[in-house]
Amino acid sequence: MSRIKLLLDVVNDMESLTESLRALANAIARNEPSAESEENPSTQETQEIKPAAKTISVEDVRAVLTPISQSGKTAQVKALLIKHGASRLSDIDPSEYESLLADAEVLANG
Repeated sequence: MSRIKLLLDVVNDMESLTESLRALANAIARNEPSAESEENPSTQETQEIKPAAKTISVEDVRAVLTPISQSGKTAQVKALLIKHGASRLSDIDPSEYESLLADAEVLANG
């Protein structure tokens, strides 16, 4: 295949992409569902019924606890860790993260 032919194919693909993006932008501007969601409404309903639950990671917990500790509440943060089963954050059971974050929020605001 010649370079010119390849270039023309790329141009055609880009024009097609441009048209698709323009149609999507117009649909969003009109607040209309896209053609894909119109074709398969059961998928859209399923997505609305089952929201994705975000898993809390140790990094998320650390990001909340670190500023609290640095604000002079190191002893209280340590007490929270012990309350939730360990003396170090890395030893806390991940099932405790949500509860630990709730306690940390109380500590930060109190």
